[in-house]
Amino acid sequence: MTPTFAVAEALERCRQAITPALKDAVDRLTPDLRLIASYHFGWTDPAGEPTKAPGGKGIRSALAILSAEACWADPAVGVPGGVAVELVHNFSLIHDDIIDTDSERHHRPTVWSEYGVGAAIVAGDALAVLAHQVLLECSPDRGPAASSALAEATAKMIAGQADDIAFEKRRDVSVEQCTAMSAAKTGALLGCASSIGAILSGAPDAAVMALNDFGLHLGLAFQAVDDLLGIWGDPSTTGKPAGNDLRQRKKSLPVVAALAAAGPEADELRTLLLGEPGTVLAPLDPSQVERARFLVEACGGKEWTAVRAKANLDAALGALERVRLSPVPHRDLADIAVYIVEREF
Repeated sequence: MTPTFAVAEALERCRQAITPALKDAVDRLTPDLRLIASYHFGWTDPAGEPTKAPGGKGIRSALAILSAEACWADPAVGVPGGVAVELVHNFSLIHDDIIDTDSERHHRPTVWSEYGVGAAIVAGDALAVLAHQVLLECSPDRGPAASSALAEATAKMIAGQADDIAFEKRRDVSVEQCTAMSAAKTGALLGCASSIGAILSGAPDAAVMALNDFGLHLGLAFQAVDDLLGIWGDPSTTGKPAGNDLRQRKKSLPVVAALAAAGPEADELRTLLLGEPGTVLAPLDPSQVERARFLVEACGGKEWTAVRAKANLDAALGALERVRLSPVPHRDLADIAVYIVEREF
């Protein structure tokens, strides 16, 4: 789905505010780490030469700026929050690629496949620490509160990632457990992104909580769509191999919902993905991925996940209505949420 003009304009405006500050932060790293981080963000090639390689959409950093504006503050107030959230998000991406053994992101080799696992781990660690340095230095009054909120969100994100890994070895993951994992792994950081600008602006607790709830539900919707894309997404759009989540036997929301169904298709899916108890499971081959994709949809996993995405979008938009926010950034937040959830899959 191509973003509407309003969404594209809001994201680009925020990107122009964030990028110089983000580059300034990355420039503080040691030369070796700076090289890796610059490559990961898409600013340079592996040798450090400038490039126009595409990076991410910058949604989390945009939410940080818009949350400051929504609380009637100057957008510059939210910039340190946007930088910090972007650094933590990218720390998690670098480490996730190692965990998932993904060799490609945005149609380029991932950091670990280009520089090695050890260098990638250290570079991710450096980004996580740098995020808190940025916040603690931006404001003696409000920086510590923003840093504390980011630390809490990061801890939840890591716990969610740990659950995600643990689920790969379990046979009995429930829909409720998978949803709780998504709330931690994805929802916590998006909740922080959507409220950290409000914290830095000194907004009332009610506004901070409403914006955090907006981000939490947006995170659940985002993860649901991401799980759909992980199975049915077009590699030319996602930048990852088709059906990669199924290849790795990940218990994403569509898979867990399908496994909870009854009938011969669900039984076949369980055998295909779970194998016999105690067996060592290898990644699925291409023909098995295709069969698993069919079975997940036949068991209702695709439809159930799409419905959950829409329900969480509605909850996110409802959270914005709980407090009085500045009208234009309020609209931008809502438009970005709709764009995220209505991505094609």
